[in-house]
Amino acid sequence: ELVLKVRIQTPNLRENDFIEIELDRQELTYKELLRVSCCELGVNPEHVQKIRKLPNTMLRKDKDVARLQDFQELELVLTVSDKNLLFRVPTLSEESGYNKKASELTY
Repeated sequence: ELVLKVRIQTPNLRENDFIEIELDRQELTYKELLRVSCCELGVNPEHVQKIRKLPNTMLRKDKDVARLQDFQELELVLTVSDKNLLFRVPTLSEESGYNKKASELTY
């Protein structure tokens, strides 16, 4: 197995930890990397604009993935609209401690 460190690109956050994923060395393809990364991070593969090997190299094809070494750091760069979904402000009803019935009381 090849062990890689993957995260979603989020320049706004102070903490943006990596997770480790394992890829079968017999299946080192771009498609498999995308599939496993998205599954582990809970992201729809259609929302990934590109995969970046840190600090500044874009992965584009199977040969790029085949050259990866253990514990290399990768980022999934999402489309702009999807970043907004990840970091949207919760509505009042989603915040903890909000009581919908209490908000409907009239005095």
